[in-house]
Amino acid sequence: MPHVPGDHYDIRTQGVSGQVVVGRNNTVSRVETSPVTPVTEQELAELRAQFARVRALLPEDAPDRAGELLDELEESATALEPDLSTMEYVRRWFGRHLPALAGAVTSLVIHPVVGRLVEAAGGTLADEFQRRFGDGDAY
Repeated sequence: MPHVPGDHYDIRTQGVSGQVVVGRNNTVSRVETSPVTPVTEQELAELRAQFARVRALLPEDAPDRAGELLDELEESATALEPDLSTMEYVRRWFGRHLPALAGAVTSLVIHPVVGRLVEAAGGTLADEFQRRFGDGDAY
């Protein structure tokens, strides 16, 4: 930015708490987020009960892989940093191999408790979660 005659700022502050903006043509943006409410043990137990409910829906002739993938999904979704790639893979696998259960598996992936666990892991992961699962219906 070229120097414009008369642009001179001599700023002296003491005890300033907060933001100070000095200059010409400044843009100030403020982003507020609400704090993430930690997931309680009761909420985790309810989520695990939902996983058990979906496991109970597996047909007797379902491949063993189906149960293993539900275990992987539960582990991935409840980890300190949820593994979105695993969550996406499991959801797609059910969409291809057991489509009758694809909706139930998707409901686990987009469960509100899973969403809060993802949010607690950080904004970038939460943004990626929204990008991958935001509509909840793409297999």
